[in-house]
Formats: sequence, C-alpha cells, structure tokens
Amino acid sequence: MSTADLTLPTEPTFADLNLPAALQAAVDDLGFTTPSPIQARAIPELLSGRDITGVAQTGTGKTAAFGIPLLAAVDTGADVARGHVQALVLTPTRELAMQVADAIESFATHLPGLRVLSVYGGAPYVPQQRALRDGVHVVVGTPGRIMDHMERGSLSLDGVRFLVLDEADEMLRMGFAEDVEKIFGQAPAQRQVALFSATMPPAIRTVAETHLNEPVEITVSRQSSTTASVEQTYAIVPFRHKVGSLVRVLATSDADATIVFTRTRAAAEEVGAALVERGVSAATISGDVAQKERERIVERLRSGALDVLVATDVAARGLDVDRIGLVVNFDIPREPEAYVHRIGRTGRAGRTGRAMSFVTPHERGKLKHIERTIRAELTEVEVPSPKDVSEHRARRMLDAVVARREAGRLDLYTQMLADRADGPAGTGDAAAVLEVAAALLALAVGDDGPRQRAEQEEFERERAEARGGRTRETHRAERAERDSDRTHRHPRADRADHGDHRRRDHDERPARGQGIRRPAAGTRYRIAVGHTHGAQPRGIVGALTNEGGLTGSEIGKIDIFGSFSLVDISTPLDDATIDRIGRAHVAGKALRIAVDKGAPERRAPRSERRPAHAR
Repeated sequence: MSTADLTLPTEPTFADLNLPAALQAAVDDLGFTTPSPIQARAIPELLSGRDITGVAQTGTGKTAAFGIPLLAAVDTGADVARGHVQALVLTPTRELAMQVADAIESFATHLPGLRVLSVYGGAPYVPQQRALRDGVHVVVGTPGRIMDHMERGSLSLDGVRFLVLDEADEMLRMGFAEDVEKIFGQAPAQRQVALFSATMPPAIRTVAETHLNEPVEITVSRQSSTTASVEQTYAIVPFRHKVGSLVRVLATSDADATIVFTRTRAAAEEVGAALVERGVSAATISGDVAQKERERIVERLRSGALDVLVATDVAARGLDVDRIGLVVNFDIPREPEAYVHRIGRTGRAGRTGRAMSFVTPHERGKLKHIERTIRAELTEVEVPSPKDVSEHRARRMLDAVVARREAGRLDLYTQMLADRADGPAGTGDAAAVLEVAAALLALAVGDDGPRQRAEQEEFERERAEARGGRTRETHRAERAERDSDRTHRHPRADRADHGDHRRRDHDERPARGQGIRRPAAGTRYRIAVGHTHGAQPRGIVGALTNEGGLTGSEIGKIDIFGSFSLVDISTPLDDATIDRIGRAHVAGKALRIAVDKGAPERRAPRSERRPAHAR
C-alpha cells in the first residue's frame, strides 16, 4: 500500500483540481472555492484512476471527495440498462445513504439525465424495484438492502465502474462484513474503489488489501481537538433528571440558538417532544424527517423562528448556522471525534460559543477518554436550579424596566400599585408597594410560590445524588439505568448511536454477575439463524433495524440458540415488515422470521445458554 505525497500548494482551489467542466460548474454553483484537505488529496488520485483508502473523520468533506470523482467515472451518454448501475456507494445507515445520494445529486446538476437512487431497509421494495427497472446510474444504499435487490434480480453489479465503501469501520462494527464481502465479490474485477473510514483497524486493512488494487492511503489529521472559541463544560446529571436539567439550562441561556445532541433517533424525538410540551420553541431532525422538511427546519433556525434543534449526529451533519451559541450533549458521545464534531456547530463566524455535556455518574470514564483525546479538561459546572431560572428571568425583565420607565405613561399602574398597598397615590407605604411589585415580578417569571419551592427542594435532592450522596434507592436506579443503556444501545448511525451493541441472553435465572434480568415484552419472534451459523446480537439488531425499520427501544431480549434465535419485539410486525426482515441475511443465512410457537426445541441445552455478549 503506497502513501500519497501530501505536499500541496498553499490554499489550493477547486479550479486547481482539473475537474471536468460539468462538475466544475456544479462546484461553482454550490459556492465551493477551497477544497478541504481530504478533497484536495483524494480527488486528484481518484480522477487519475487510482484506488484509495481515505482515513478521515466525519465532517471533513469526504462525500465530495468521492462523489465528484464518482460522477466523473459515470458515462451519462450510455443507455441505462435495466437493473445495471455504473457506480455503487455502500453506507452503514439509511440516513447516511439519503444524505450521500442528495449530495451526489447536487454535484450532478450539470449532468443531464443522470439518475441517482438511494435504497435502504425500512422502505417499501416496489418503488426501489421500479426505479432500478427504469434504470439508474448511481445507487447509494445499505448492504442488507443492496444484497436483497441483488438476490431478487432487480440489481446487477456487472456494469459497476466505481465502488465506494463509506464509514467502513462503522459498517464492519455493525455486522455487515459478510454482506460487504459478497457485494465486492459480485462486482467486476476491473473497477475503481474508494474506501473511507474514520479509523484504520486491522479488519479494515484486510478489506483494503483484499479488494483494492495498490490503493493510495490518504490520512487527514484528526480534527483540531481544541476549539478556542468554545467554552467546554460538563455537569453530572443522573439519567432520569436529564430532561428537567435541559429545560433549566435552556431557560438560563442567553444563546441565540441551541443544538441538543442525542445518541439515538428515538431519544431525539422524545426530547424534542418534551421540550415542546414545556413551551420551548424546538424541533427535531431525525431519520424520519424528509430532506425538504429538514431544509425548512434549518431555515427557521437561521431566521430566528426556531430557537432549539434536537438532533442525532448523522442528522446534524453539514449543519452550519451562525446563530448557534450553545451545544448541549444530552447524551455524551461514545467517540471523541463525534464530540469534536458536535461542539464545532457553535463558536463560528468569529463568535464565541458554549458546549455543555450531561454526564451520568457512571459515564465519568467516557468523559476522561474524551478529555485525553482532545488534550483538554472540561470544566465541571452545576445545572441551573429552579431558583436560578426564576432569577435569570427576573433579571432579564428588570433589564427591560429601564426602557419602559423612560417611555413614560405609567400613571395608571402607579395608582393601582398604591391602591393595592392600601395607601393613597403617592403616599402609600413604600415597603408595601415594593412587596406588591415583587409579587408581580414573581408571577411574571412563573414563580407561584409553593410549587416553585417544591421544585427547588427536589432539585437539591437531585444535586446531592449527582455529587455522590447516593442512597440505596439511587444505587438501584443507576444499576437499572446501566442495564437499560446496555440493553438498548443501538449501533445504527441513523439512530445516531455509534457505539457497540451488546445484548444479554437472559435465562429464567440469570447467571451470577449478569445483573438485573429484563422481562420479555411484546411478541416473541423466531429467526432461522443461531450461534452455529456465527450469528451475533449486533448482526441481528442491524437486520431488524435496517430491513424492518425498527428502533432500538422496540427490540427486547435476544436469545441465541444453536440453530435459531428468539427476539422480543414490543411492536407487532405486519406482513410486509415480516417479509422484508425474512429476506435479510445474517451470517449468510436468511432470517425467515415468524412468531414463535413455543416449540419444545426452543429451550437449548444449558451449555448453549450463554450470555450473547460472550459468544
């Protein structure tokens, strides 16, 4: 594997990259002038026909780095054969597939007739099949759905000239290694390949050595670990107190606009709904938000019609809004690179910004990992109390009093205050007038007395827990929280959760040290893969979410047996969803999902009933 000469002219422009005229025109239309480092290094190599491995983090502009050369390799003058494509991009998630397809289309505005299609699980097959039948040049999709179309005969790779593996490390971590191998195996031997990954572990190097032809390795340095214009803080917040803490943080912030980051799409939707219920001007961007709606939400954020945006990491990619003065990590990211990318949403255009991370008591290790990586310490702060919220609102209201007094015409209100203080105008008791004014101010900021006092007392108890004064009940709650977090973690980036997925295989009596057994919920389904086939929990979850469109919270206990597995799903599956999931492959075998009938063989020998995470 050779290494590219990274010596470049100072501040190269896109005009220096010798792009085809149609692509240069599109770049000009988009307002691109200076390529990012990965673009400046990857585009010339790909245009020359070389295979590359690009090591670059999210947010470095890698979509354009492979999307522009990909379009240069496509022959739009040739007839589009049924089911045959010229370029294929593999992504780990449907949200990223949609984003990449949109970006490629934006680069192809001066290539009339070029057709781009995104295919992914959770969407109906028929429209995708119809589009493939009519003919497309570029397909962007998740490995599971790509494999399904290949097996159905609706997609052929015989004509592929350009193949991209985007976020390769995430794709392999999610259990798509076998699908990727099969896809590469069915693509022509003479093709150009671009592999992009945030990291380059041995497994990715093996893929590159096996499927790429003398690739040029291009590494872009890690994003700056310190954002000088961003004040970085954190607060210890138990999980169950996060929403209340967020509301108080927003209520005491002077930022023009705020982005709240969550790990999963489900969490983003729940947090967004909770904020709206509490009167916050908030909206959510997730995988269910269409591109047109996303653009409308972002425009509202830019114009000031919207103050708070709740988003996952993937959904917020490419978001550039100068008004954002605060970033709140509602869920601390598992990867330091994601943290850097998140806080980079603020402190732009010469402004200063603030980033605040909520860290649960058992996540201190993750915080330390981020600090070591970025080579900086975050400052611990206290979450604002209800009293702080009232004080902040009152000060802002009093700041407006000066201008109102200067405007005059207050005689009516002065008289009314004096009357309420039981004294004639101008001669009322000053202390009584002041008390009436204070009561008015308290009401104006939402402090009605007893309720506010109770909220403050509850906050003091929460703060005592966060500081370490935890009771037995608190320990139990945190243990349950850890178990819930472990059970419901989801590796899908379209759920914006980039961590490993580990599920417990609970027996009727958990093995010593396994923690709290989570009871089965919903409907139990049987799938036709087990640990003798090499099935892993993350592969099963990936198939259920990619092809079935399920969320992590809908997937319960997973029992992996010898030749089959049992999965609890809280939401009953309709026939169409069962059909989609049944055709998905895990460990090279179709799932063939069906409601479990409780057959005798469902109980595997005790030697096989091991925790799923240990297999």
